[in-house]
Amino acid sequence: MKSKYFLGLAITLLLSATSSSFAQGAATQAKPQALAGNPTNVNVPTGKVAVIFSAAFQDPKQGIARFAVLLNKLNGEFQKAQDDLTQMGKNIQALQDEITKMQQNPGDGKILQSKVDQLESLKKDAQRKGEDAQAAYQRRRTEIFSPLQDDVGKALDAYAKTRGITLVIDASQVDGVLYAAETIDITRAFISDYNSKNPAAASAAGNK
Repeated sequence: MKSKYFLGLAITLLLSATSSSFAQGAATQAKPQALAGNPTNVNVPTGKVAVIFSAAFQDPKQGIARFAVLLNKLNGEFQKAQDDLTQMGKNIQALQDEITKMQQNPGDGKILQSKVDQLESLKKDAQRKGEDAQAAYQRRRTEIFSPLQDDVGKALDAYAKTRGITLVIDASQVDGVLYAAETIDITRAFISDYNSKNPAAASAAGNK
């Protein structure tokens, strides 16, 4: 990313597709009743668990292509604001250097104080403009990426259901996932499937 002032987007998804239900009235029982008949006849839920790393969606080369397109669009919209902030930073540094030299060779105290006052004013102005730009960037980021986030969530739901997956754990969001076997990691497969059905070119054309 070109911007060092703006935070990058992190798209987060957590899908928990199905879960077993409690038996009716279980919450009001004082204690569990003995199982009637052969306990081996009890229905035990079976499911297929998969793991996905949603942070990989943001990879500019191997992630979701539409993400990269929208991120470039977003940063392009705020490039002028970024350039203005960069220039203000250079002006502040130049004035700071000038004040430092003047302090090393004391002269007219009024001129020095005027420079110091000017520097403080520039810093406050830069801070205010930076905060305004950051807030505007965050609002626009949400506006641009919310539809994509919803679409990816629906696609992941459909992807899991068609493959008989009953639980998808987002290892990028769930603490404690230290290891996931490649056989249950669907990150690359899902990204490939999504990109094949949602070309970046079509996304770019739709966002002009």
